[in-house]
Amino acid sequence: MGRINTNVQSLIAQRVLGQNNNSLGVALERLSTGLKINRGKDDPAGLIASENLRSEQKALNQAIGNADRADQVANIAEGGLQEVSSMLTELQGLLTATASKAGLSLEEKNANQLQIDSILQTIDRVASSTNFQGIKLLNGNFDFKVSGVATGVSDYRVNGAKFSGASLNVDVQVTTSAQQAGLFLSMGGSAIDIEQNSSLVLEIAGSKGSRELSFSSGTTLTKIKDAINSFTDVTGVAAVVSGTGIRLQSNDFGSSEFVSVKVIDDAGINSTDNGTGAATRGVYNRLSGAFNTNNTTINSTFVAATNTITDYGQNVKATVNGLQTVSNGKTLRVNSDFLDVEVTLSTSKAQALGNVGSGSNPAFTITGGGADFQLAGKVDIAGKVSMGIQDVAARKLGNSTLGYLDSLASGKTNNVVDGASLSNAQKIVSESIKQVSGLRGRIGAFQKNTVGATIRSLGIAVENTAAAQSVVRDSDFAAETAQLTRSQILVNASTNVLALANQQPQSALSLLG
Repeated sequence: MGRINTNVQSLIAQRVLGQNNNSLGVALERLSTGLKINRGKDDPAGLIASENLRSEQKALNQAIGNADRADQVANIAEGGLQEVSSMLTELQGLLTATASKAGLSLEEKNANQLQIDSILQTIDRVASSTNFQGIKLLNGNFDFKVSGVATGVSDYRVNGAKFSGASLNVDVQVTTSAQQAGLFLSMGGSAIDIEQNSSLVLEIAGSKGSRELSFSSGTTLTKIKDAINSFTDVTGVAAVVSGTGIRLQSNDFGSSEFVSVKVIDDAGINSTDNGTGAATRGVYNRLSGAFNTNNTTINSTFVAATNTITDYGQNVKATVNGLQTVSNGKTLRVNSDFLDVEVTLSTSKAQALGNVGSGSNPAFTITGGGADFQLAGKVDIAGKVSMGIQDVAARKLGNSTLGYLDSLASGKTNNVVDGASLSNAQKIVSESIKQVSGLRGRIGAFQKNTVGATIRSLGIAVENTAAAQSVVRDSDFAAETAQLTRSQILVNASTNVLALANQQPQSALSLLG
């Protein structure tokens, strides 16, 4: 062939050389960047997957940072609570010391009261000064805001709540009433009538202990009631005169409460009258559905009551927003991922089946607040953890039934110099200790189980996401090095071939002679 205007072989060599140069350029780019996807045209689908994985990895890493931050916030709150707990323990010791009145001078009582005042002031100071970057942690700043509390709710505590709207209604439906333990002792009159020179001996027992009491013939029901009530703090059992008998009932509500009666000596009480014209003398149960009414069927005569007769209380049972609760007495609690609340009902509401709020109104409404931590890469309600940190100031520790811790201050109801009751003061301190230790336990569980588990699981997720992204986007240096070598050889070969192809038309000149 002797054409010189069109060198087809040269064109072919140029095209192949361009392709090989492109392959060499791609190999060099991938080896220099370490990525096999540097722009969209390298792998459109792979680029989309890689960018999604990079975004997830960034969010997961930040969630781990959030969890670490949450742990630090919890550490600071725990430090303040630990100091409050130590001061409450010291407060218990001061109350016990002051209760030993024999040989205790007024000056010593006043000195103890000064210490109590100092402790209460320090508790308030710790509550208001414990902070993270200026954010107060123990002054109720992270407590949940609540409105519309129904009259049937005596106390409430919101430990956690997650909701997407502006507020969350807390609906409480009582399904089983709370009950005290109770028995009725029918005496047949306003005073007991037993054999002369004998004593009716009864052993009265409750959840706190027992006492044996003796009564002679002619002792009035009022005197019997007073005798039983003088030991209420020891037995946990109170007495009320009711008609021709004595109603015994536990001080508190719940299945852990009980009232028992054992007749040590009936003194012939059962042989007198035998109930003619009146209820048979003996021990009666209360109606389970109507505690203030006696069961008309006698449980035991006094003669047969030498075997202990016992009645137990009953915990309230209810649902909160459709969830079954765990209950103790009149207090119920529900603990789920979205709602953790503890509610104490009034006696009337704890014993009435149905809605705790009036009509269709909720028991109360949560309108905001709480300490929110984002512990997942995806920002939604499922990835959020919300925890309530209550105010631990002295005016907030305690409850509406017993009173609050600030009532122990000088001049207040439960001060140790001339206060109403050291026993009640100690109950308030015990309740305060329980509340602070409960809050510490919740924060500790949050750190150990929620934050700790989150950091571990997110760390694994980051590793797996990074591995998936690497498979999609990172260069395989072994393969790319081989491709580089191949491309270099082909470029060299194509260059030589192009040179030969360009020389070929010159052979046509030999035909000119």
